[in-house]
Amino acid sequence: MASLIALLEAGTTPWRREWDAAAGGHHVNLLSGRRYRGANPVLLSLGMHLRGSALPYWCGFAEAKALGIFPRKGSKAVHVQRPQVHQRGESRLVEAASGEGSGHAGAGEATACGDAASAGRSWVSYRPVALFNAADLEGEALEGLIQKRRQAEGLAVKPEPERLAAAEAVLSRWPVEVRFGGDRACYLPGPDRIQLPERAAFHSAGALYSTWAHEAIHSTGHSSRLARDLSGGMGADGNGGRAYAREELVAELGTVLLGDRLEIGSAMANHAAYLGHWVELLKESPRVLLQVLGDARRAADLICPEAPESAGACLC
Repeated sequence: MASLIALLEAGTTPWRREWDAAAGGHHVNLLSGRRYRGANPVLLSLGMHLRGSALPYWCGFAEAKALGIFPRKGSKAVHVQRPQVHQRGESRLVEAASGEGSGHAGAGEATACGDAASAGRSWVSYRPVALFNAADLEGEALEGLIQKRRQAEGLAVKPEPERLAAAEAVLSRWPVEVRFGGDRACYLPGPDRIQLPERAAFHSAGALYSTWAHEAIHSTGHSSRLARDLSGGMGADGNGGRAYAREELVAELGTVLLGDRLEIGSAMANHAAYLGHWVELLKESPRVLLQVLGDARRAADLICPEAPESAGACLC
């Protein structure tokens, strides 16, 4: 957390990254190629930034050791969240089939699932799992594994026009009115409307869709949807300022998750005005980052649910 706060104080938003089509873009397991799900792409993007890596490939210590690969001395792991399914009335605990860090809820939260009338009501909790980035590993087999992953990811990547068209389709289907015009991007809770500048005002299509995604995440907080606190505002004091900072962080991280799912990255304009608020928020309550990640994941799921595992789009 100290490293994250230092980056924010220096004016950096370390979870943002451009979409790297050459590497496939998604955070995946180095050995299996399975994609990390839920809120974990934000944690892994942050981990990549902190170690200056350009490789979105990760694996656990035990699986790396089995191939004679080990973390370099002094390397630090990034902790993602692995879901565990609990069955009421049973003593056993089942690891979710999706493996390390697939995550369908925020870190540390428990989610009830299944029919309440059924005999085996269940819920999910999350535990941290340590992963090492490919840039922190060494061993004879490492280079071959990286090249294999690069080749596989490169073959799977969609052409940019196809990815942008898909992003347009997903965001256009979101049932909140969007108006283009003026010089600011915002979500207006009263009329439940998104306002964006004209399309030509954006320096790239990716910037347009990232900004649109940011405002769409805000709109998930409407009282008719996820009912987050949208009462705060820029420059507000006390609870209003904290509510504002928290909601902007939800939108920021939700945009990163949508950018990963839509394969457009998160190339928004840097909202430097928010950084100081986030530093204050994280210093006041370090656990708020994990809570906000849960809110961001739920918001992203409303707009663009993750593809089912059978489609090969997600596991880890």
